[in-house]
Amino acid sequence: MKARVTISLKNGVLDPQGKAIENALHGLGFDQANDVRQGKVIEFDLGNTSKEDAPAAVEKMCTQLLANTVIENYSIELLD
Repeated sequence: MKARVTISLKNGVLDPQGKAIENALHGLGFDQANDVRQGKVIEFDLGNTSKEDAPAAVEKMCTQLLANTVIENYSIELLD
């Protein structure tokens, strides 16, 4: 089983990378791209973790290491 964790900054947190991407897109003529937010995706194999234990294990990974829950949101997707 694999897990995919998507992490993004919470609303209201300054995102300088997102702003740089937005400015670059506008420079290329893509003026319709606004309020760009940049995030990250982390994928990993859970080895022999059971389907029942996987959600709690990934949740614990997120809160202890993968995401800074003060400024970031995350979502978890379990893949077969």
